[in-house]
Amino acid sequence: MAKGFNHIMAKEITTTGAPSGARDRRALATSSDYPEAVELVSRLYDESGFDTVNIGPLSDSWRVERDRPAYVVRQNADELAANLARAPRTI
Repeated sequence: MAKGFNHIMAKEITTTGAPSGARDRRALATSSDYPEAVELVSRLYDESGFDTVNIGPLSDSWRVERDRPAYVVRQNADELAANLARAPRTI
């Protein structure tokens, strides 16, 4: 099991991707307890035009939930990593 595509509007999946290496390419987060699942989501992201930021285990996936700094925000990999780091734990 992996978490992915949960913090992007559905219509943006097909409209906001960019080729690998593009300046300020949008990044999306994923998390899983299984490295092979993260690899699969990362490949899907890349094929869809997005960079990947690995959150780590599913127990940390709350960082990209609703009302968190990284949720539904267009951001590159550095910005996403920073927003994930500053997410407040309220649960």
